[in-house]
Amino acid sequence: GAPEGRLGTPGALAWRLQRGTLLGWTLAFAPAAVLFGSLADGAGALLEDDDSTREILIRLGGEQAITDAFLAAMTGVLGILAALYAVAAMLRLHTEETAHRAEPLLAHPVGRLRWAAGHLLIAFAGPAVLLTAAALGLALGHGRDLPALLLGCLAQLPAVWTLAAVAFTLYAFLPRAAPAGWAIATLCLLIGWVGPVLDLPAVVMDLSPFTHVPKLPGADPDWAPVAALVVVAAAVLAAGLARLRRRDLLT
Repeated sequence: GAPEGRLGTPGALAWRLQRGTLLGWTLAFAPAAVLFGSLADGAGALLEDDDSTREILIRLGGEQAITDAFLAAMTGVLGILAALYAVAAMLRLHTEETAHRAEPLLAHPVGRLRWAAGHLLIAFAGPAVLLTAAALGLALGHGRDLPALLLGCLAQLPAVWTLAAVAFTLYAFLPRAAPAGWAIATLCLLIGWVGPVLDLPAVVMDLSPFTHVPKLPGADPDWAPVAALVVVAAAVLAAGLARLRRRDLLT
């Protein structure tokens, strides 16, 4: 029969496999955010008279007060890092399949979607944990109003979810090419970090979902692109789930 106790469901097994990684990332996010928050006022003052660097920061964090632009840029950095975590958590499905640990589990009355759901829940909810920890760290380091920073961090989630959904659907359709999910996430990271420095054209910047989330705190946000990202992530995820349900496992 199926395993009993704490590992008696696919979701419980996924949590057992992934909880250490989530804890490790959370413990890394919080102090990094405290550091970023503590640097915000000093960075703003330092860059007031440096026009070229100030222009780059405005491209990263939005046309607003320089301290807000710095904090918005840091929330963007943390959002992209959270997306790397999401891709790693999602690719645990690929690891379990290629290591032939999924096949014995699926020999029990456990559907593929139920097996995948536990890992997907962690891949989608884990970044919310990370970005909440980041907001707390930024608020602690900067002494800034927590709700504004929490909104800025959590606004990154639809972009994170979009990348996670793309990586999952790539795995579902082309399981042997699943590690290419890392390349997609890395491309978005480079666009987000290097694009503003090089002043890349909008057609290139728009390839990253992070280009379409509001630069918070401080900006007047437009939530329509955020809603569009949620719809895109849901549609891509649904396509991946439909494919996973039908295809053969790797042997």
